Amino acid sequence: MARLREAIQSTQFQAAADVVVQLRRDGFQAYFAGGCVRDLLLGNVPKDYDVATDAPPQKVLLGFPRTFGVGAHFGVVIVCSERSAEGCEIRTEVATFRDDGVYEDGRRPVEVTYSDSPERDVARRDFTINGMMLDPLEFSEATLQSKVLDFVNGRADLEAKVIRAIGDPVRRFAEDKLRMLRAIRFAARLGFTIDPLTMRAMQEQAATVAQVSNERVREELTKMLTEGHAKRAFELLDESGLLVHVLPEITRMQGVEQPPEWHPEGDVWVHTLLLLDKLEVGTKPTLAWAALLHDVGKPPCCRPPQPGDDKPRIRFNGHAEVGATMTRAILNRLRFSNEDTEQIVSLVANHMRFGDVKQMRESTLRRFFRLHDFPEHLALHKLDCTSSHNLLGMYDYASDRFYAVPEEHHTPSPLLSGRDLIDAGLRPSPRFKQLLQTIEDAQLEGAVTTHDEALRMLHALLSEDTAAAGTAG
Repeated sequence: MARLREAIQSTQFQAAADVVVQLRRDGFQAYFAGGCVRDLLLGNVPKDYDVATDAPPQKVLLGFPRTFGVGAHFGVVIVCSERSAEGCEIRTEVATFRDDGVYEDGRRPVEVTYSDSPERDVARRDFTINGMMLDPLEFSEATLQSKVLDFVNGRADLEAKVIRAIGDPVRRFAEDKLRMLRAIRFAARLGFTIDPLTMRAMQEQAATVAQVSNERVREELTKMLTEGHAKRAFELLDESGLLVHVLPEITRMQGVEQPPEWHPEGDVWVHTLLLLDKLEVGTKPTLAWAALLHDVGKPPCCRPPQPGDDKPRIRFNGHAEVGATMTRAILNRLRFSNEDTEQIVSLVANHMRFGDVKQMRESTLRRFFRLHDFPEHLALHKLDCTSSHNLLGMYDYASDRFYAVPEEHHTPSPLLSGRDLIDAGLRPSPRFKQLLQTIEDAQLEGAVTTHDEALRMLHALLSEDTAAAGTAG
């Protein structure tokens, strides 16, 4: 009850309740609706609050000092309230009761008709647990159940922990294909089961999820990966038949056996699910996606034991490199940002390098530590190890070395630049990069520590080049 009390006393709740008060003063019906009602009944703090009303959008737009329409065609208006204690403007979404017309694109109705009936408005929503309305002006811990408008038995499904489509599930999913992914996400996040008829409708229509934009698919999958129940979400994606249509590369992990001495847990799919099971609420999306995709290159690289092998076992030679290429293609397909794409690809491409950290030269190790957000690489490696052999020696070594000194120690300012090479009489050429890297390696190894020492090394290298050229001549 403490969290429920926290929700009721929050500035977001009060701001949304004020919107309800004003709409009722103007002679309209108004209630909290959707996910915020579900969360309040579960005793959780909603992220935001939605209001449903019979007030036409134009009345809502004119009824408050600061508003703007975000979906005029669908009767959605944002009402802006005073800033919260954190300094953020509080926004409440207000939607007019409506009946939806025909859906032609598997996403939105061609037209809507505004209504004065909350019951008819609820009938076109997705799931029963999201189809309840609540009177915030008479709501308290004591009236937790009694002040809810429930035309779809949402409270019963909430208590039974069931995700059930409102009305005919086949029709609900035909209207909006994204609802299938949302059903998975809600079931996983809340720890609910999916009603058998609802699951069957999803399985029958799974292939039609291709009609959903890649951006919306990405958003739903990212939420599944970062809400703390990623393993369950991907099990349900597989059971529903959706996984093969949104991420076919992941389904190919199933049945791909691994050497038991390194992977006693089972095949690549089982291993990946174990990583997902360790992703906590709020995990960075880049790490979560890397956990999902780190072994995506194993199925195409799988090589069974060969008779001539010294130590016959299943091998996945080059799977990190192949996986990085596949990961980039997947992320591009899902319209990830360039920044997130580069980080996730880097995590996949480098996840096997930890096996060599104890044999790396100092310069190589410090270059490894320079990878963007190296702690995220460490986190992925730990997830990988604890989901397989559980040997953490390389993780401990790399972690101890990385954190032993300030992070800037791993990226010292170069002792020489291209300008120094030009001043030494060189013309820009591919040799520039080689010389600068050799000198930087020496700097990272501690062999040169000053600008003058680096210049002396440069001249020594140039003398070697001249001698080599003379010998060749």
